[in-house]
Amino acid sequence: MKRLLLSLLLLLVCSCPLHGGDVPRQLEGWRKANPVWRGIQLGVGDDKSAQALATEIPKLAVLGVNVLVIEIDYQFAFQSLPGLGSEKGLTKEGAARLARACREQGIRPIPLFNCLGHQSWAKTTFPLLVKYPEFDETPGQFPDNKDIYCRSWCPQHPDVNRVVFALMDELVDAFSADALHVGLDEVLLIASEHCPRCKGGDPAKLFAKAVNDLHAHLVGKRKVEMLLWGDRLLDAGVVGYGEWESAKNGTHRAIDLVPKDLIVCDWHYEKMAEYKSIPLLLEKGFRVWPSGWNKVEPTEALIAAAQKHRGGRMLGHLCTTWGAVKIPQLAEWPPIVTAMKRWAN
Repeated sequence: MKRLLLSLLLLLVCSCPLHGGDVPRQLEGWRKANPVWRGIQLGVGDDKSAQALATEIPKLAVLGVNVLVIEIDYQFAFQSLPGLGSEKGLTKEGAARLARACREQGIRPIPLFNCLGHQSWAKTTFPLLVKYPEFDETPGQFPDNKDIYCRSWCPQHPDVNRVVFALMDELVDAFSADALHVGLDEVLLIASEHCPRCKGGDPAKLFAKAVNDLHAHLVGKRKVEMLLWGDRLLDAGVVGYGEWESAKNGTHRAIDLVPKDLIVCDWHYEKMAEYKSIPLLLEKGFRVWPSGWNKVEPTEALIAAAQKHRGGRMLGHLCTTWGAVKIPQLAEWPPIVTAMKRWAN
């Protein structure tokens, strides 16, 4: 009976649009009902895909999923600043419907907007740096993005936060969200010699500035939780990972320069003998959400490593998808099914 009453209370709180002080109340109710986070990360770029996902949510809830990290980036019909979204992208009405469908099943929707790095892909530069080329960390360099992985925005440009915060506010409001995932993974262009503000700077301090600015707005002003990928906080020489899932460019020292109430999504996609980052991040005081991908055996290994630290700030498991599975197949995808079973209690 107690569990039933708690579920009814959670549904009542989370079915209503949020205003100011309602965010902590919603979050408190969800936390009480979900001591373990069992999540899926996936991209949603328009109302059609949002509706397709909403249709699958009851099956995901039965499976045990209680969080969806919904990557939006610039595939949203932003209204605050024209030219930074997509006219055919997810609308605020579509986001609200998807969020409501999640909460009706006890699933927490967390939108994701990739910050700092990942401002381009292949030859395509994303809208922020197209409209505001002065925000680019490497202005005028690398035509067609040749010879780089992804562009970054400059964390020290005096106007970039004003623009980015407006976009984040739209996503938080559209989803009535109590958290936002800010990405921040694989930032390889930082403290560039081509940036008039960052040249010669300390990559760790510059990365920490970006994190702390985002934290001040999201956690301090908007009163929502902030999640980020953890690779830039990890010293490759200590944890023994490659340059993608740990840092070789000096940003790792930011681990001691950022707030400890961050939720660090510690992603690893291959099987390892040990995952040194898990105890390291926990010892630093962060909440840790290990994140796997498309293979069952590495997923099992990562979960086994996480469960050695079960309880407290070890949250559970996040299944990333990165386009490897279509929305209608989510509930049958082996890595997701495995993770839900392994973290069933």
